Amino acid sequence: METDIVKKARQQVCDAGRTLLERGLVEGTWGNCSLRIDDTRMAITPSGRRYENLEPEDIVVMNYHTLAVEGSLRPSSEKKLHAQIYKTRREIHAVIHTHQPNASTVAAARRDLPPILDDQAQILGPNVRCADYALPNTKKIVKTTVKALKGRYAALMANHGAVTLGRTMEEAIVAALVLEKACKAFIEAEFLGGAKKISGIEAWVMHKVYLFLYSKKKEKNK
Repeated sequence: METDIVKKARQQVCDAGRTLLERGLVEGTWGNCSLRIDDTRMAITPSGRRYENLEPEDIVVMNYHTLAVEGSLRPSSEKKLHAQIYKTRREIHAVIHTHQPNASTVAAARRDLPPILDDQAQILGPNVRCADYALPNTKKIVKTTVKALKGRYAALMANHGAVTLGRTMEEAIVAALVLEKACKAFIEAEFLGGAKKISGIEAWVMHKVYLFLYSKKKEKNK
C-alpha cells in the first residue's frame, strides 16, 4: 500500500515537470526531475513520457542505492546521475536536469558561467562550472557532472544541458530559472564587451548568507 509520503513525492515531481514545461525549460519528453523520499528512495520522472500527460501514478519510485524500481514503469535514463547526487549530497532533496535554451548555449560553448548577477551568486554559488563532455547515460557523465556540482547548486553539461539542485523542489526550480536568466545575460553581455563578474569572495559570501540566513527567514515568513 502506498504511503502518504510517497503519494506526496509523486505529486510534487509531477507538478514540477508541468512547471518546467510551462516555463519553457523542458520540451516533449526531454529532461527529468526527481525528489528524495527518504534515506533509500527517490521519486523520478519516467522515461519517454510527455510532461503535459504526466500523472502522479506515472512517477517512478526507486532505490537510489541499488537502482531497484518499484512497479513496471522505467525511470528516466538519467537515473544514475540523480542517484549519485543523492548519495553524495545529503543536503539535497531535489534534482532537475534540463536542456533549457540559454544554459544549453553556454554549455555548447563549454564555458563556465562567472558570477554576474546577485541572485545567481546567492542561489547557485560562486560560479557555475561546465562539466567535461561525456556521452549521455554513461558513468563518465555522472562523474564529471557530480564533480562540477561540488559546492554548487547548478552545473552545465558540455554540449548537453544543465542540472540544478535544491533542498526542496521549489528551490531546484528557482535555481533552473535563475540559471536560465543568468546564461541569457551572459550571452548578451558578450556583445557589449563581455560580462563583468562579481568578485569570487563576495559571490561566496552571498551564497552562504542565502543558504544559512535568508532562506531560513523566508521559510519562517510563510
